[in-house]
Amino acid sequence: MKTWEAIREDEEHIRRLVRELPDEQRLRFFKKTEQRLKDPDTYATLNYLFIAGLHHFYLRKWVRGSINLSIFLFGMILLFTGLAVLGVVVLIAITVIELNALFKSQQVIQEYNNTVMEGVYREIIREQNRSV
Repeated sequence: MKTWEAIREDEEHIRRLVRELPDEQRLRFFKKTEQRLKDPDTYATLNYLFIAGLHHFYLRKWVRGSINLSIFLFGMILLFTGLAVLGVVVLIAITVIELNALFKSQQVIQEYNNTVMEGVYREIIREQNRSV
């Protein structure tokens, strides 16, 4: 993961590029990004309330979300067997690991949103080049 400063520099770079777009393209950029950007509060809430990895699905990280959910369910199943202590250990471990994502939710989402904005910018430029 990038540093918070690097993420902010990336965001500012993208904003400068977008400001240079003609008005029509800038409007298309904002319409497209508005639909795709993610909210850090939603991400944090999904992480806080459901340690099962739903916040990864929110960012379309299907594999990581599936692994997280599987480990969570495995820990829950162990709670109802003779291995309840192991189940508690698994659940505590996944909670500790996911706390990092919770505390860095602003950073995680901003980096994701920067990637989205950069991708939309490139789409707009490709469309412009095709129409020329």
